[in-house]
Amino acid sequence: MLYALKIAARYLTANLAQTALLVTGVAVGVFIFIFMSALIGGLAEFILARTVGDMAHITIEAETADPALLISPKGQVLFVAEPGRIRTATLAEAATWLPLIAAVPGVKAVSPQITGAGFLTRGAQVSQVSITGVEPGRESAILDLDGYMVEGSARLGSGLIVLGRELADDLALSLGQSVRVQSTTGSTMVLTLSGIYQTGSRGMDQARAFVSLSSARTLFAMPQGVTRIEIKLDDLNAADATALRIRALTGLDAVSWTEGAAQLMEALNAQAQTGYFLKGFALLTIVIGVASALLLSTYRRRPEIGIMRAMGAGRGFVVFVFVTQGALVGLLGGVTGAVLGYLALLPFPSREAFRPGTLPLDITQGSYGLAITLTVIGAILASILPARSAARVDPVTAIGQ
Repeated sequence: MLYALKIAARYLTANLAQTALLVTGVAVGVFIFIFMSALIGGLAEFILARTVGDMAHITIEAETADPALLISPKGQVLFVAEPGRIRTATLAEAATWLPLIAAVPGVKAVSPQITGAGFLTRGAQVSQVSITGVEPGRESAILDLDGYMVEGSARLGSGLIVLGRELADDLALSLGQSVRVQSTTGSTMVLTLSGIYQTGSRGMDQARAFVSLSSARTLFAMPQGVTRIEIKLDDLNAADATALRIRALTGLDAVSWTEGAAQLMEALNAQAQTGYFLKGFALLTIVIGVASALLLSTYRRRPEIGIMRAMGAGRGFVVFVFVTQGALVGLLGGVTGAVLGYLALLPFPSREAFRPGTLPLDITQGSYGLAITLTVIGAILASILPARSAARVDPVTAIGQ
């Protein structure tokens, strides 16, 4: 077999121009494969970061109490007691569950919150807002509020409020000024604007206000408990499994972000399928190129093959020579294409530095090893047909040519 390897290497070095052209063609196909892998993977990461990165991966919300029914022995409904419309459902024992949830493997941050609707009033200006009360020190546990601040600080304390840029502009508010906040329960507070954020999402920047958890308790008349618990994970793809674990541990209805993102998941799956097709075409190009080159090489070397066969070389030996030649071409082209692909992707920013308007190429998702492996396998498969054709050469006929 070592002798067969030497012959295969000799065939490759006999015509360096042809070999270089063949290896270059394979390298280009591998380069395209790696580039598409980095682009498809990076685009998926960018989309997830923009849509899921600033939201809770798992959410636990308080369930509204069902109406109380008084039923007669005959099955007739005698009385229905519905909960008050302004009463907010609460997770009364949230403080008990928080340490247990935080200890679950893969949980990065836990944020107990009190949420509700209200109004901001400043002079004659009135705006309806969604109020979110968070614990001081956990302002950026879920939403990267610190990263979106354009004025002031995201730190919340008693008597402070943080608003979006558009909402602050609508109310003509600047840092240090006061605004009256009224909740749907009728409670009113006067808070001082301590920070202004801008996420780029008009719906959020114009209609969401952040206050401290203690201020939210006053506004919504909740001396204890919270309305929701938001959880962020190290790996958002593990949300479903982690949600099941939290349900089993606490008995609370933990909901994964994937349950409300069916359309997003379908779009990402369609994008991945498109990537598979494009990468498959790149591999097909490699296979066709190697097969055609080896068929030409087989035809040109028919006299040499005839001599090998006349000297006692079996068909298996001839097949091994040409399969080895194809494998070497695939290996050289694969490694060359992988190196070129890696060097080409180096100047692009990492996934943590993706910004709108830039090409989201993720160098870590280039699938370099997979590209080389598939290329070698494809080259071997492409060389089988030429190798079998060479093995069927009649020694007498081939020598006489």
